[in-house]
Amino acid sequence: MRSKFKWIFTLLVAFTMQFSFAQQKTVTGTVISDGAGLPGASVVIKGTSQGTTTDSAGKYSIKAKEGDVLVVTFIGKPEQSATVGASNVVNFTLASTDQVIDVVVVEGALGIKRTKDAVVSAQKQVGNKELTQAANPNAIQALTGKVSGLQINTTSNGVTADTRIVIRGNRSITGNNQALVVIDNAISSAAVLAQLPPDIIENVNVIKGAQGSALYGEQGVNGVILVTTKRGTKKDKFTFGLNSSVDFETVSFVPERQMQYGQGWAADPGFAGPDLPAGTGFVPWENGSWGPAFEGAGMPATVPVGMPQADGNFLFTEWKPIKDNIKQFFKTGVILQNGFNFNVGGADSYAFLSVNRQTTDFVVDGDELVRNSFLFKAGKKVGKFSIDGNVNYITQRTSQTDSDLMDDLIQTAINVPVSRFKNSGNEGHWTVYAQNPYWISKAARFDNRSNIMNGIISLGYDFNKHISASYRGNIQVISSEAQSHRDEFTNISTEFSIAPYDYYGATIESYENLGGSATTSSYFANQSASRNFYGDLMVNFDYMLTDKINMKVNVGNNIQDRLFRITSQGGTNLDVLGFYHITNVLNPTNPSLLNNAKTRTRSVAGFANLDLAYEDYLFLNATGRLEKSSVIKDAYFYPSVGVSFIPTKAFASLKDNSVLNYAKINASYTSVGNSSAVGAYRITNLSVLPSGFPFGNLSAYGYNPNQTDANIKPEFANTFEVGAQLGFFKDRITLEGSYYITNTKDLMTNATTSSASGNATLLTNVGDLENKGFEIDLGLTPVKTKDFKWDLRASYTTYKTKVTALQNGVNSVNLQSNTQIGIFAEVGEEFPLIKGTAFIRDDNGNIIVDGNGLPRRTSTFQKLGKGVPDYIIGLTNSFEYKGFKLTAVADFRTGASAYSFAKNLLYFTGGDLDTAGFDRTQGYVVPGVTPTGDVNTTPAFNTVGTVGVLNYFTTTHRAVGEANIIDAAALKIRELSLSYSLPKKLIEKAGLETFRIGVQARNPFVFLADGSLIKPKNGLANNSYGDPEASNTTGNAQGIMNIGQYPTTRTLGFNVNLTF
Repeated sequence: MRSKFKWIFTLLVAFTMQFSFAQQKTVTGTVISDGAGLPGASVVIKGTSQGTTTDSAGKYSIKAKEGDVLVVTFIGKPEQSATVGASNVVNFTLASTDQVIDVVVVEGALGIKRTKDAVVSAQKQVGNKELTQAANPNAIQALTGKVSGLQINTTSNGVTADTRIVIRGNRSITGNNQALVVIDNAISSAAVLAQLPPDIIENVNVIKGAQGSALYGEQGVNGVILVTTKRGTKKDKFTFGLNSSVDFETVSFVPERQMQYGQGWAADPGFAGPDLPAGTGFVPWENGSWGPAFEGAGMPATVPVGMPQADGNFLFTEWKPIKDNIKQFFKTGVILQNGFNFNVGGADSYAFLSVNRQTTDFVVDGDELVRNSFLFKAGKKVGKFSIDGNVNYITQRTSQTDSDLMDDLIQTAINVPVSRFKNSGNEGHWTVYAQNPYWISKAARFDNRSNIMNGIISLGYDFNKHISASYRGNIQVISSEAQSHRDEFTNISTEFSIAPYDYYGATIESYENLGGSATTSSYFANQSASRNFYGDLMVNFDYMLTDKINMKVNVGNNIQDRLFRITSQGGTNLDVLGFYHITNVLNPTNPSLLNNAKTRTRSVAGFANLDLAYEDYLFLNATGRLEKSSVIKDAYFYPSVGVSFIPTKAFASLKDNSVLNYAKINASYTSVGNSSAVGAYRITNLSVLPSGFPFGNLSAYGYNPNQTDANIKPEFANTFEVGAQLGFFKDRITLEGSYYITNTKDLMTNATTSSASGNATLLTNVGDLENKGFEIDLGLTPVKTKDFKWDLRASYTTYKTKVTALQNGVNSVNLQSNTQIGIFAEVGEEFPLIKGTAFIRDDNGNIIVDGNGLPRRTSTFQKLGKGVPDYIIGLTNSFEYKGFKLTAVADFRTGASAYSFAKNLLYFTGGDLDTAGFDRTQGYVVPGVTPTGDVNTTPAFNTVGTVGVLNYFTTTHRAVGEANIIDAAALKIRELSLSYSLPKKLIEKAGLETFRIGVQARNPFVFLADGSLIKPKNGLANNSYGDPEASNTTGNAQGIMNIGQYPTTRTLGFNVNLTF
């Protein structure tokens, strides 16, 4: 009986279990948002801990039974639920919210995606609308002022403006300090990004925190600009888009010059004759403004100006100043941008095609750019396999003249009617001491044709819901063909008559005897090509360790191979003028002065990434990368670790809080190397080609005195960062802040060596650097109604980079210098440091003047300022009313100084404001005191008269570095844009989805430290000498400006965008 009962009980239990299991089934589906699968969404059976997350395509699979309620959640989106019925497929569509851009899954290093909560170091994403609102054709410039910690300087203007991109300041003295650019998860460059049409960019994620970029190893040590281009929609539809814009470009400002004295040279007797009094120093072809005053000097109403023209006669102009007369040389430029795109897709596939064209007719005659861009992207998922790829091709043609012509323009006297000399050539130029800039713009040209081909393929395979693998391969090929030529100009020795005027007692003069501006014809050509291969293989694991702990692991390897070739040739004296070809060069340049090189570098790395999440409020990320580069001997390991904590989700008392709706704190530590100061093959210390080879008895192989330590190792940047993010009143107020400190050890610097070694320098590891700073981002939505919204975003950035140690016995490293000024790295000082000769002052700061009325100056360089600002403030205001949107972007920088070559040149020519404002005929008394402390009353050179003033400013004053230091502070209105989007009900009948028109201005207003709005504190007033962002380099030696640089420009334009 007992045996029978046992058997019946067992059968009953088995039947019950079988019935129970029969009720469970596998439910699958897709979670969709904004027309695409949403990865990382949580799918849980309500009332249980049983759940899963969606894969990269937004798909999920879970065991459930009919009647179970599935709940889908994702940060920043409303919760969705559905009851399991007879169907085995349950799909969800999550609605968007206003905060999706800020809290949606963030793509980080190597394409690894995380939620906003799980990001453990500072990042900031800029969307397409922010990039394109002012129709800026340069995506790098379009980021300016919109991201804290990001400093973008347009170091030189022109059809292809140079930019410097720095995140959180400098970490190296001689190595690269610029951010890494990654486009569609493949290593690229700023040069490529500058040519990428902003319209095809989906978003830019600026990875500021060192931990966020650690997986890129050495290349990511300075932060990352992570660019994602647009991809086709996964909506089952076809769309077509058009965009077009036109901008009119004009010069913003030119150096302000004194308007008291006109053309001439005080030490010269000057012209005399009809109505021209003798001894004024007036000479019509002078580049100096050391002539008579415009008022009270007895000058006639009109005077001759420049050299006699082709007909032998002078041009005549009124004897009065012409404000900003050198602006007459520049025209109104035009920038045209046109593009269209096709977009098609479905649930498992997409395709996107974009074609764009930009033409630029610059403000200098003949300077132009034509750029065509083509992008095709497509992807398909078949079962567990997925493939994505894109091809980007950019072709660009530019033609530019020699920007040094700006130096010739600065030397123009304020009474010269510049535009009247457009067709005068050099023979009839307004001065004999410089070439006619109109002639230069035609005779000196640099033409370049470049092609960029970039191809990326990504393969993925999902082994199961926990394990997947991916491979990404990229090849980028860049080619460039450039040629430059300069036509010959020989001084004319033919005599010409200046009658009825008398000059040095004669009416006949010779052009050649007046100084001249001869130039030799030349032609140079170079071809360069680069081929960069990038590939990474990654295996991904995603497991729920418990019902509360999720673990994601990514392991893989990375390979890079970079090849570069360049060949140049050329020389001087063209046999046939106007025929620009290497066979026409009579005097070829020595090969030692030309380029003929090929370099190849490789790097391999293994990496691992670990993400742990405890429920939805505690996250840990750890990474490790073992990297071997061909430029140094050994492999090095670069680790990072970080945590983030979300109190508003961890504590019940903070959940659903009506005031504090979001809070996050994070901390991280990273140690990453940097060997960018070591070029290819440097550790092998190859010989060099001697100067002058192959002429004379020179060997092709010479000893290289600049050696590199064969055992050199990377600089190590060790960074600690803490941060917090707060949201109040449903994010009507947001506040983010980060503090970081980076200590760079084993700096790569050129150490001095014993003379017995025969070496000049040795690149080795000596020195330390400390960089610390903090950033604050404030977001406000003061007003938000049904029809009106006001958004305000403000950012504050400050950092200091200080040299803490160098080679024993060495206190400073010279990056660049001349007899007046230099850029240095000096122990105990901020980097880069500006040093130069200075006035000797007493304890009260007064200049000490000697018995001849001349200031005393130091025999050694003194600290004059620094090349980076104390802080940067960015501000964006946006107003939306129905379909209208008005946006303004501004930034303010202060604390930096700069050496101005323009100011130095204006001292020489007598155009600087400091050379006027007093009666030159009474001499110039230097403000200062005598060695005994008495107020100085002795005129310079103990001379009463204009000649003493001329001699002082052209020799003594301009030769002191301090006299040329200006305050580099500036407030810039970067962008102004006003757009209107037509209501859908008006455009739907025409088959349109969107139609937007707008007007935009870029850099419409620039306020310098000239004493009006901004008082100069870190140097003399910047009387429009130049843009404080400008620099003679994109490298680390920041703080010197105006060497062959065009003035800043502003644009005003219109745009239209529509989609079908």
